[in-house]
Amino acid sequence: MNGRDLVRSMKRVGSVGASQGLRTVRAAWRRRRADAAGLPARGAERARVPGPVQEVEPAPGGGTLRFSRSELRILVAVNGAVFWGWDGAGPEPSYALAGRCPEPDPRAVLEPDKDGGWRVVAERVTVVVSRHGAIEVCTPGGVMLRREMPPRWWEPQDGGAARWMQRSEVAADARFFGLGGRASGPRLRSGTYRLWNTDPGRAFGRGDDPLYLTMPVQVVVSDAGTHLMFHDTSWDGTVTLREGEEGAGSGHDRAGACELRMDGGPLRCWVMVGTPARVLLAWASLTGAPALPPAWALGHHHARWGFGSEQEVRRVVAGYQEHGLPLDAVHLDIDHYDEHQVFTVDQDRFPKLAVLAEELRRDGIRLVSIVDPAVRATPGNAVYDSGLAADVFVRDASGQLVEGVVWPGEAVFPDFTHARVRRWWGGLYAERTAQGFSGFWHDMNEPTSFAAFGEPTLPRSARHALEGRGGDHREAHNVYGLCMAWAAYEGLRELVPEERPFVFSRSGWAGLQRYGGTWSGDVATGWPGLRASLSLVMGLGLCGVPYSGPDVGGFDGSPSPELYLRWFQLGAYLPLFRTHASLKAGRREPWEFGPEVLEHARAALVERRRLLPYLTTLAYLARRTGAPYVRPLWWGSPEDRALRDCEDAFLLGDCLLVAPVLDPGADRRAVQLPRGLWYDTATGRSYRGPGQVVVDAPLSRIPVFARAGAVIPVRGDEGLELEVWAPARGRSGGGLVVRGLGDGWEEPEVERYVTRRAGRRVLVEREGEDGVYEPSHPVRVRGLDEG
Repeated sequence: MNGRDLVRSMKRVGSVGASQGLRTVRAAWRRRRADAAGLPARGAERARVPGPVQEVEPAPGGGTLRFSRSELRILVAVNGAVFWGWDGAGPEPSYALAGRCPEPDPRAVLEPDKDGGWRVVAERVTVVVSRHGAIEVCTPGGVMLRREMPPRWWEPQDGGAARWMQRSEVAADARFFGLGGRASGPRLRSGTYRLWNTDPGRAFGRGDDPLYLTMPVQVVVSDAGTHLMFHDTSWDGTVTLREGEEGAGSGHDRAGACELRMDGGPLRCWVMVGTPARVLLAWASLTGAPALPPAWALGHHHARWGFGSEQEVRRVVAGYQEHGLPLDAVHLDIDHYDEHQVFTVDQDRFPKLAVLAEELRRDGIRLVSIVDPAVRATPGNAVYDSGLAADVFVRDASGQLVEGVVWPGEAVFPDFTHARVRRWWGGLYAERTAQGFSGFWHDMNEPTSFAAFGEPTLPRSARHALEGRGGDHREAHNVYGLCMAWAAYEGLRELVPEERPFVFSRSGWAGLQRYGGTWSGDVATGWPGLRASLSLVMGLGLCGVPYSGPDVGGFDGSPSPELYLRWFQLGAYLPLFRTHASLKAGRREPWEFGPEVLEHARAALVERRRLLPYLTTLAYLARRTGAPYVRPLWWGSPEDRALRDCEDAFLLGDCLLVAPVLDPGADRRAVQLPRGLWYDTATGRSYRGPGQVVVDAPLSRIPVFARAGAVIPVRGDEGLELEVWAPARGRSGGGLVVRGLGDGWEEPEVERYVTRRAGRRVLVEREGEDGVYEPSHPVRVRGLDEG
């Protein structure tokens, strides 16, 4: 152990207690010994590039190009997505894909190109391959969006996984987004980003990297167009980005660049080209439609690490009710378990948990349980004994159980990359549903194992089933949380078939949206943490995970009343609206911050409740189209460079623009507006974009704008109402309304509305198959005088 490792080990000991800390030191040494014995030495390596093209074989949707030292397969799918894989890598098997690879597009043609190269011409994209293996992704008009240089491999001479590198160029004006949950986003500046799901071991802040949910998904936006690039490899790696620079005057442009380095795995990728909406639709059709949360999950959630007892839960719920604050869910952290062991209840502090759950449910409040993957390795523990009998736990290369240290102490870990293990784990949720829990919150599933030094996870040599292919933790680590969510989702569908499962996970990978959402992890309390919260939600949405949200107020510290309120106001417009704090942070209920914060927090909660029909509509649209609820301002105008650089505001669906206050002491702020007419929803005043405006942002609210012509379903005194914002003169508008979406599987009704001006009046009509009809709900027109 070197000096740096010793310092880290002592910090870990101090953070988890002396006895637990000693266990983390032993666990770290066990992991090192396991990797030394179970992983082959790297040894000498031989570098390789594809070489010149030798032979071409056309096939439906594309074909295969054989180079002197490698082979490239290209496929254009019917959904417009392009796949290519080197060295025989195909699109399957893949944890990212929702099912089988889409059928090839029979219209795509492989044909010769200039200078000995080839190209695949499809309706939405042209892919050009040079004679040495460089690949260009172009628009149908021939404008290059991305150029992939010939890849390079480093292969161990004694055999084993090859490292590889892929360098790319994009336009000088391009901006990078994505890569999963990144605190430094949503726009990713020049720098290196690691692709390895990681528990930082503390509350994180803006700029910390890597975090809990990484994925090799890039969304690149330039004047020429938008594309999504997904490298389908779950191994550890890094992405180094360099933004381009346009030459001034007669100067030369410097292209943007990306360098992807992976420690192993196949070199294969998918590319989607088009508008942002079209790109996310193709991505969802490939990786799966986002799970539709039950209606109650779009309300307000309250969690705390340290409720301590049933009495404290009742006290908090009573406080919400007494202060007139809407509450839809209460989350119980690990302190409700018996000695932190999963699927148990501390009978001393929660003697009648099922009764509590039923009482809360009668008041419209659901109970949500934390679930960690670690199982305490103690004979007599029912989950451990059951898992041993079924042989479900991860083992090392010698066949011994892999043990780590988590909250319950010495622990073992299920191998979720085996279908049999997922079925076993999914069945364990019967204990949770019997206790009355309606939803589940997966934590510590990177997976995390406390370590005094080095990586806080399982040995890289640990063996996994990987659906029968077999492999080690280097490949399984990043998909571990995804497979755990898969197990829970399918298990809950069988256990409670009449309700849609509610699962959200701290860790995951591409395709997590099929089973639920995520939250932003343990973000540090502070103004940088507030900014990071928005960055994470926007970045995850662009990677196909539309349902997410932060710990409102931060996880670890004590926010000032102003910071707490501004975080609360932001959270009220995010998909997952959850207040949560650590054991040390203490009570975080709105009334704890004084009467002024309480009044303004109540207003934010009331507005959240009013907008629930609109959020329900966005959830349904995300399911059908892949479009996130929270969208960057450039979503409808990616060619607008000012919008591409704006990171402090967002679109909530098509109708609303939210400009949170992210700096202390601010009571006014500048807002960049997309093109069109926008109304300040608080004052009714109209503003015309594109351009920047400065508006009031008093402590009582954050600026929110409505698009002219928008039809927004809201909750009124007598039920669902339509809030219509007058179209600009000579223009029309509209919107969708989804109603009847509850907690079950019934298909809701979808209504489409159009708006237009008729002199001083605004006409609102419902479109049907046979014509137009009167609205089905009361209509309130706003902005008529201003528009």
